[in-house]
Amino acid sequence: MAHARISMYLPPDIDPTKAAIAYGCRALPKLNEELRSETLLTRQKAVVALCDLMHDPEYVYEAINIGCLGSLKALLMDDDNLVRIKTTEVLYIMATHNIGRTGFLQNGIIIALSFLLSDFQTVCRENLHQAYKHLAQLPEGARGIVNSGLIPSLVQKLQVEEEHIQEIILDTLAPCLQEDATEALKSQAVPCFKEKLHSDNPQIRSKAARALIAISIPLEGKNQVWENEVIPILVDLLSDSEDEVQANAAGALMHATVTTEGKYAALDADAIRPLLELLCSTPTVKVCLNATKALTMLAEAPEGRMLLQANVPTFRLLQMHKNEAIQRAAQIAIKVIEWKP
Repeated sequence: MAHARISMYLPPDIDPTKAAIAYGCRALPKLNEELRSETLLTRQKAVVALCDLMHDPEYVYEAINIGCLGSLKALLMDDDNLVRIKTTEVLYIMATHNIGRTGFLQNGIIIALSFLLSDFQTVCRENLHQAYKHLAQLPEGARGIVNSGLIPSLVQKLQVEEEHIQEIILDTLAPCLQEDATEALKSQAVPCFKEKLHSDNPQIRSKAARALIAISIPLEGKNQVWENEVIPILVDLLSDSEDEVQANAAGALMHATVTTEGKYAALDADAIRPLLELLCSTPTVKVCLNATKALTMLAEAPEGRMLLQANVPTFRLLQMHKNEAIQRAAQIAIKVIEWKP
């Protein structure tokens, strides 16, 4: 005769690390309650389950409305490594949605995350920097990071963080510096970016040059780029093997050579030759546009104008380029080169 026995093992399709999610409209409120539980295992299961739900923007919207961000802020200070790691992951996922980024700004998440900038768990730090990176894609988010006073901390972390996190920090800094570069300029960001231009990692070289474009928008930034002798390094990067590095180096030169000192530093570094070589090498639109504008800046100096006069035919060819921005840039370059006092 057969006997009924209850197995001591879970069915094979049950994940014991995830909370059982309530049905329908009760799902998120129940998880929010469990996020605040005094029982560690309950908190762990709830935050793991929440990670899966936050990929759907509708759930993100509901989670913000019922106060999940307040619960997650508290969990950032949790003693348990798994809870902190999964909490930062939830916030990172939420930051990939517009509604999540708006919720961050309304609920003080920027400052709450900053307390983990020195967390000994690398994954925590990576997740929080990913959240900042996505937040910075919104102008309001970039301003929020700047206004929270985090730029000096991000510049400092850029010098000590692991390489893959450095890339994320540079992605965050560039749009933030476009909003306001004041604190970065006070925090020795230009020498830091200069050091990163020498990196063996092409992504870091490219992103450091992009950050230099942003920090060179104000006059003080242009002056610091010249004073820290960054211009000769940017000229060298025009011959880099990566198109994106070339494009961003040309863009940084375009901004740095607005000043007279910047122009002559670039001319002394023989910037015209590699910039012209870029134009003649079937470059990408970004490389071509930035190189053309940088050459236009150099043509404003009498010495630069003289050197470029023989290359007017190159710019006339660019006037027939399929990209309208390049056409306009080439037209302006010709006017500057052919200008006579």
